Amino acid sequence: MSEVHPTVDSRDDPPVAPVPPVISYRPIGVIHSPFSCVENVPIQPVAAVGVRGVVEVWPEFAAGLQDLDGFSHVVLLYHFHCVTQTRLTVIPFMDREPRGVFATRAPVRPNPIGLSVVRLLSVEDNRLHVEGLDVVDGTPLLDIKPYAPEFDHHPAERIGWLEGARGQVKNTRSDDRFVS
Repeated sequence: MSEVHPTVDSRDDPPVAPVPPVISYRPIGVIHSPFSCVENVPIQPVAAVGVRGVVEVWPEFAAGLQDLDGFSHVVLLYHFHCVTQTRLTVIPFMDREPRGVFATRAPVRPNPIGLSVVRLLSVEDNRLHVEGLDVVDGTPLLDIKPYAPEFDHHPAERIGWLEGARGQVKNTRSDDRFVS
């Protein structure tokens, strides 16, 4: 009797993809910003000059903030909580052509995770005071990492479709195109 591959049933159907394990993340805090809805939010931190906010870390995670005040910038990873859909093709804010979602920074991703590099102004207990914030108030915070230019800065040889959008980011604000 021949062995049957565990992802193929006995009727010679094509392989069935294994069921991935359930992956869940819990927020470690919340991001407070001056933006109450998705419309008119700067689309990237570089366009949020002067926009200040507070990143509140839940008290049980506050010990993890030790030594963070030695960094000028931090990377915030967060959940796009206003997104209720996934799209694999989108028309990004600075373009008029449909693009694959993974070639954009659009929030309607299979895993609606966002990231922003913001200036860290101060750390007070479980609160980070930041500048350059481009998120909606109440955004669930998933993680914080220190920004390290030696690790995170890479000169780019090409920037794909964004080549045609150079210079637009600072004046582009979000609209409701990714909200159902």
